[in-house]
Amino acid sequence: MEKFHTFTGLVAPMDRANVDTDAIIPKQFLKSIKRSGFGQNLFDEWRYLDHGEPGMDPTQRQPNPDFVLNQPRYQAAQILLARANFGCGSSREHAPWSLQDYGFRVIVAPSFADIFFNNCFKIGLLPIILDSAILDRLFEEVKLNIGYGLTVDLENQMVITPSKEAFNFEVDCFRKHCLLNGLDEIGLTLQHAEKIKQFEQKRRTEQPWLFA
Repeated sequence: MEKFHTFTGLVAPMDRANVDTDAIIPKQFLKSIKRSGFGQNLFDEWRYLDHGEPGMDPTQRQPNPDFVLNQPRYQAAQILLARANFGCGSSREHAPWSLQDYGFRVIVAPSFADIFFNNCFKIGLLPIILDSAILDRLFEEVKLNIGYGLTVDLENQMVITPSKEAFNFEVDCFRKHCLLNGLDEIGLTLQHAEKIKQFEQKRRTEQPWLFA
């Protein structure tokens, strides 16, 4: 998992509340358990005018010119501004996978669905909760300023605007440690690789019939 310290990125505004996981990545694309390849179908039903199916060439499809991620000013955005209850609906892990695969590193919203929120941390995608009034201001600033970017300082738990105004956010200490050190669940386990090896060697000696 990639380490997360301080990150600055272009912001895209998703000005809708209750964006559910089926809107983030529709059900027909859930046939793979890999974490890659989902970005091209992120927000598929909103992003394209035609119906999407696995294996379709996105360059041959009909993009919706009114959808935010199709607008030139938001191309290559890596920070998503969202509204309340982002990621609600089913518990599919593919939703954060698709956001990350598209290129997002941070999602800022006033609230998230619990399972989606937890799944984001597992892959190094940082969900940040800020007050709705602050989000209103950020949405307005993004609307008025082409190329608007934010800086996220995880160590100091701050979101910093181009004018250097800073907003503090809360993050669980353990999750913060994992992000700062690039540790997913496998990485955490491998920190104890030597003890695991010693345990297996001892068990092989004491219970050899298990290995016959």
